[in-house]
Amino acid sequence: MRLGLLFLLVLLSGCAVNPVTGESDFVLMSEDEEIAIGRENHSKIIQRYGLYDKPSLQQYVQKIGDRLAAKSHRKNLIFRFTVLDSNEINAFALPGGYIYITRGLMAYLSNEAELAAVLGHEIGHVTARHSVRQQSAAAATGLLTAILASQTGVNGAGDLLNAIGTALVRGYGREHELESDRLGAEYLALSGYDPLAMLEVIRVLKNQEIYDKQLAKSEGREPRAYHGVFATHPDNDKRLQEVVMRAQQLKKTSANRNNRVDFLRNIEGLVFGDSEKQGIIRGNHFYHQELDISIKLPKNWRIENRPDRIVAIAPENKGLLQITTVDLNRRLSPRKFLKKRLKLKNLQQGEHFRHHGREGYTAISSVRSTYGTRLMRFIVIYKENSAWVFQGVAKDKKHPYQFDDLILASAKSFRNLTKTERAQAEPRRIHIISAKKDTRFAKLAKKSQLGANAEAQLRLLNKHYPDGEPAVGTPLKIIR
Repeated sequence: MRLGLLFLLVLLSGCAVNPVTGESDFVLMSEDEEIAIGRENHSKIIQRYGLYDKPSLQQYVQKIGDRLAAKSHRKNLIFRFTVLDSNEINAFALPGGYIYITRGLMAYLSNEAELAAVLGHEIGHVTARHSVRQQSAAAATGLLTAILASQTGVNGAGDLLNAIGTALVRGYGREHELESDRLGAEYLALSGYDPLAMLEVIRVLKNQEIYDKQLAKSEGREPRAYHGVFATHPDNDKRLQEVVMRAQQLKKTSANRNNRVDFLRNIEGLVFGDSEKQGIIRGNHFYHQELDISIKLPKNWRIENRPDRIVAIAPENKGLLQITTVDLNRRLSPRKFLKKRLKLKNLQQGEHFRHHGREGYTAISSVRSTYGTRLMRFIVIYKENSAWVFQGVAKDKKHPYQFDDLILASAKSFRNLTKTERAQAEPRRIHIISAKKDTRFAKLAKKSQLGANAEAQLRLLNKHYPDGEPAVGTPLKIIR
């Protein structure tokens, strides 16, 4: 009973006024603490994704964000809007007013109103304190779990309550996203933009989700989805349409800011896909100009250029190759590096080698992988003050060396760039053209060098997915 009263006191002491509704919310964090979390994690976000190096674009996005934030429910906050150097299609917010949009998402937007819709949605998450409320709910659930589990004396009671608590917290997702869409639509209207841009953005994201589901099925992977996309299309989502239409009443009749020309001018030359800093994937090759690196990866494997590693996945997910770099701080032999830095034990089939004048070592070790405990091939090659680590594994436990030759071949392809490869290491960029009478996406796709899915990607970029064609004179985004 005392523990129950203690829990009740914690709940009562954690109430605060919601800046949006004016009603009491259960939170365990002050505004100062909320801002501190955002400030402390901002540098970590930049370190992980990178800042997109185009000051004029950063200033443009900040200007649009400031216009919306001035109409928000938390005008006291200084909001910071940042374009991240990532090809992921994403936008998100940290507590305290730190808001991010990736260049990957900006590529698929068509005008300033749609950009404002994305930023307005994320401002809504901050003004309604969604992250703070979820964190408080999770903390309270954990406390309640401990109290009730200690009094029931039943094994597994804690696990059951944890499961219920987790479902409760995750269940807030749809409501929070809908509330953010409502708030974003209001901020759009009050700033002179058409709130219907919110529906246009969700339509773009939903089409992207449909396309990725089809692509994921053919590639044998899980599909990716932007966090704010609902299960249905916006045209069929009555609640979403209602919150947007209510915002229409706030719009001044003469205000319908779109600024398509300004937006397209600002994204002219925007990097599409991999960037120079991340390295470039071309077919089954990886090139990095700054690091002067060329690597040939297994043919027909799906290659992902992630912020901290390169991952190549065999067809049907039967095998995996991962490449990472690690700073060298001590003069260790490659063998000792595997044992001390990677903490590998029981190295088997160890072999020293020299590769293009560089020192290396390869061995097999039994470790935990995404497939469970498996024999994994490790290869380390030294280049200046860095160690390049290749890790390869097969899913089939009975055939651990199924892809060993391919993994070793990839490591042996590691070398400096040739003059021809330096040209290949340039990123692809968005350019704006005007559609002519005979302009068709199939023809544009052949010149785009985007690969097998070029036509679908160009349609998505220009809001003509899955089978539309451009009207004469309309501006089009192409990739070259």
